[in-house]
Amino acid sequence: MPDTFADKLLKAALPHVPFDGWGDATLAAAANDIGVTLSEARAVYPRGGLDLAAAYHKRADQLMLARMDAADLASMKYSEKVAAGVRFRLEVVGDKEVLRCGVTLFSLPRNAAEGAQLVWGTADCIWKKLGDTSDDFNWYSKRVILSGVYGSTVLFWLGDSSDGHAATWAFLDRRIGDVMRFEKLKSRVKGTPAFKPLLSIPEALFGRIAAPSAKQNRNLPGHWTERSQH
Repeated sequence: MPDTFADKLLKAALPHVPFDGWGDATLAAAANDIGVTLSEARAVYPRGGLDLAAAYHKRADQLMLARMDAADLASMKYSEKVAAGVRFRLEVVGDKEVLRCGVTLFSLPRNAAEGAQLVWGTADCIWKKLGDTSDDFNWYSKRVILSGVYGSTVLFWLGDSSDGHAATWAFLDRRIGDVMRFEKLKSRVKGTPAFKPLLSIPEALFGRIAAPSAKQNRNLPGHWTERSQH
């Protein structure tokens, strides 16, 4: 499939990011490199470097999904599949400085909400690829937890100089292990009669929260639904 104009601009921008960051200077340099005007480039990326950075993040998500498609996930434990998704996402980055500049950009207060949304999107891509079918509060909790795991692993990876990033993958395995232990503890607590009275109120509340519908505005985080009483 041939590159679109937006793809060509993004690829041209990447070599400039480690030096100029995800800013207007990078967009201008990319436009110059492929022989277009800055106005033409802004027609595709109206917010300049911010739109470029968001496009780069989403492009890396797609590369991650391609890696997951090619991997033998069926032979892995579920926790290993989740870890593999996060690892693939980091491995497709290539130049650490490009990602570091993105982390800096999206850590600014004015961009933090969009940065969180992009990380959420990465977690959502992984869960969907692994066949997540939850349609209640678990849909949200899985993505919140994985977003946290991904975010902390990115920060660790950026500072990791170990051979083959072995320290990062060990860190990731520990974070995934913590999540799995929490899920097991949650299951045991829910199955303990003594805790049922304490859990009845939050379960009734969270039971009204449903995953986003495919038909609704996906910019919204979800919806509240009245479930039938049995």
